[in-house]
Amino acid sequence: MALHAIRKARGCWPFIRALHRGPEAAPAPQKDAGTRVFSGIQPTGIPHLGNYLGAIESWVRLQEEHRSVLYSIVDLHSITVPQDPAVLRQSVLDMTAALLACGIDPQKSILFQQSQVSEHTQLSWILTCLVRLPRLQHLHQWKAKTAKQKQDGTMGLLMYPVLQAADVLLYKSTHVPVGEDQVQHMELVQDLARGFNKKYGHFFPVPTSLLTSTKKVKSLRDPSAKMSKSDSDKLATVKITDSPEEIVEKFRKAVTDCTSEVTYDPARRAGVSNLVSVHAAVTGLAVQEVVKRSAGLDTARYKLAVADAVIAKFAPIKSEIEKLKMDRDYLEKVLQAGSAKAQELAYPVCQEVKKLVGFL
Repeated sequence: MALHAIRKARGCWPFIRALHRGPEAAPAPQKDAGTRVFSGIQPTGIPHLGNYLGAIESWVRLQEEHRSVLYSIVDLHSITVPQDPAVLRQSVLDMTAALLACGIDPQKSILFQQSQVSEHTQLSWILTCLVRLPRLQHLHQWKAKTAKQKQDGTMGLLMYPVLQAADVLLYKSTHVPVGEDQVQHMELVQDLARGFNKKYGHFFPVPTSLLTSTKKVKSLRDPSAKMSKSDSDKLATVKITDSPEEIVEKFRKAVTDCTSEVTYDPARRAGVSNLVSVHAAVTGLAVQEVVKRSAGLDTARYKLAVADAVIAKFAPIKSEIEKLKMDRDYLEKVLQAGSAKAQELAYPVCQEVKKLVGFL
């Protein structure tokens, strides 16, 4: 089914547009036609606060600014750790629902499922043959993850940064929105593009990193670590679909310090500063303005103020996710249509790569 027909049948897009641009939105700005933006997100079910502020919110903005934008649900990456097949299938659909509810519009960007475009793995193998083993072993995420697994990481875990590079280069992407923890992996993408070009002639653009404006959100229970869905402490992470009561409880139990005043000093007051950063991000205010408006509040009352701001931000998104999750057929058709569009772009690039390498 054509995507415009899907959109018409579902009827949810007017709600989403109103949510993000208002009922009387100004004319869309002129989009940059000379760029192609690519990013991916693992299907971990429903995103958390860190996912939203660190990636998804900027994705919504980028689809308004650029003419060619691709967002992939990277299910191939997810199997670097054990997955229950039924849970993985549902997680892909849940992530699709969440992205749509947050404002990703398939009429403005290509939203697709990575495993449905076989060219990702074909290009990944070719790039694998261009990278040296020590380079991958020195990546900080490999070191961190294998340390947790007592040096028993799989080859998939070691090689997934190369698949990331294939994800980006397959579409000749020029810009990639990334968080601070992905900068080292983007350097590998850039080096692989240069290495391929040097060996086979100029072919791939060397993509530019677009660092998100929001610093990574820290765990509410351990402000030295980033917020993570895999955190064993369930009070550490706020999901987009948490109930108001759950959000209040998590912020009420957030780790701060013995000083009651609200200030922003990440080096000395990591816990309180994390709350201020979150408050600023969900309200659109500057950090200094948040601190100014919070004068007179002790940290206990301030935690509740931050919780209220997060609840207000996520309430309409949570409601739309619940509606979308009830229509599995619609979610599947969105992914099918997006994957078909992505393959139309990927196929000729992969064919040309094969010719350059000598396969055709």
